[in-house]
Amino acid sequence: MDRLFAFYFFLLLSGFIFADAGSIGVNYGRIANNLPSASKVVQLLKSQGIERVKVFDTDAAVLKALSGSGIKVTVDLPNELLFSAAKRPSFAFSWVQKNVAAYHPHTQIEAIGVGNEVFVDPHNTTKFLLPAMKNVHEALVKYNLHSSIKVSSPIALSALQNSYPSSAGSFRPELIEPVFKPMLSFLRQTGSFLMVNAYPFFAYESNTDVISLDYALFRENPGVVDAGNGLRYFSLFDAQIDAVFAALSALKYDDIRMVVTETGWPSKGDENENGASVENAAAYNGNLVRRILTGGGTPLRPKADLIVYLFALFNEDEKPGPTSERNYGLFYPTEEKVYNIPFTVEGLKNYHDHRSPVNRSQTVRAPVNGGGGVSKSTSGNTWCVANAEVGKEKLQRGLDYACGEGGADCRPIQPDATCYNPNTLEAHASFAFNSYYQKQSRAGGSCYFGGAAYVVTQPPRYGVCEFPTGY
Repeated sequence: MDRLFAFYFFLLLSGFIFADAGSIGVNYGRIANNLPSASKVVQLLKSQGIERVKVFDTDAAVLKALSGSGIKVTVDLPNELLFSAAKRPSFAFSWVQKNVAAYHPHTQIEAIGVGNEVFVDPHNTTKFLLPAMKNVHEALVKYNLHSSIKVSSPIALSALQNSYPSSAGSFRPELIEPVFKPMLSFLRQTGSFLMVNAYPFFAYESNTDVISLDYALFRENPGVVDAGNGLRYFSLFDAQIDAVFAALSALKYDDIRMVVTETGWPSKGDENENGASVENAAAYNGNLVRRILTGGGTPLRPKADLIVYLFALFNEDEKPGPTSERNYGLFYPTEEKVYNIPFTVEGLKNYHDHRSPVNRSQTVRAPVNGGGGVSKSTSGNTWCVANAEVGKEKLQRGLDYACGEGGADCRPIQPDATCYNPNTLEAHASFAFNSYYQKQSRAGGSCYFGGAAYVVTQPPRYGVCEFPTGY
């Protein structure tokens, strides 16, 4: 297994438009009252070999400090300015003039994030997103900066309707026509890329009963096979990213590149925030750096070397919310490392993932519903049932496979047997799918059948039939 796992990380070497292999950057948030000066932060970034930084505004002191540093910068037009940027091209022009053109090229601004996770913004700013992006781009054109500075907008994974298995990834239907299709067309026309914020921590901490910690932390594990395309995944991160790639492909935008604008793992959390610890944060971020810098894309896009921005540079003591929100930092405000991980290929030579000597499960399962999570079962059991919405033809194909080469025990659904009634395709398919799922030890991807099945956490009810939980 060691050789297979190492082979997976080092085999897939290819080129990305920004670099020969993947690239690591950091998010520089400043919701704190105790951070070092911007000039000291720039020196810290340079001392660590960090060549990319993303900021959440266009603070003058920060952009001036980055001037001449050689560090590539992504800036943000905040959500609260979307309305003005959308409604008034003159506002977008002035904003670009004051916050971008005034600093570039000495400050190497390479991208502008217009808004951040706009679809979950409680102020309902989605309708302003695309007009704002277009106006900002037009302002860049007027300054002849549109070739060197790209416009995009970071989306959260909650923009997906389905994320498991990765091959079934799709965007939320209500966003496709009004937002995604025109936005992706804009990205294509301008040579830009899709910005995505991905946090495996959120999926893991809500579903520790079905997601292996090793799978979430890029550690050695048996992997999860995507039943839709046969690809094997060794990390939840790759599975999440490929769900977005699949969603792009479903809309015929296979050519759109992706940059992961946020990902990270907290070093501390509240009692109910499972997995938040220094050890796990070090493992996730350290192994992610190794995963990205050794080259190669994802199982679905092996040639798409990724640019990934770690969240975040510092622990930010004034962020609201649970304890984890204030503990994503790679560094304390004193500039001391929260844990020791490298950020460069050279630093990787002496890097080792230090783990506590604890017992660990070898079963790897993954989220099964569109939101990237699984409802917890009070008993710990799960069942596989038919999805009647896919239609009779797909259900019948799945039933035939399960009872045939799949090896499910379909004797109870034969005429006069205990589970023959109710005599419906949905009921029979549910029994067969569940039998197959249980015989596969409920492994990730074994309850799919081309989208004709899904996992439930309460015992299915079809007449008097009892669905088994094991064989």
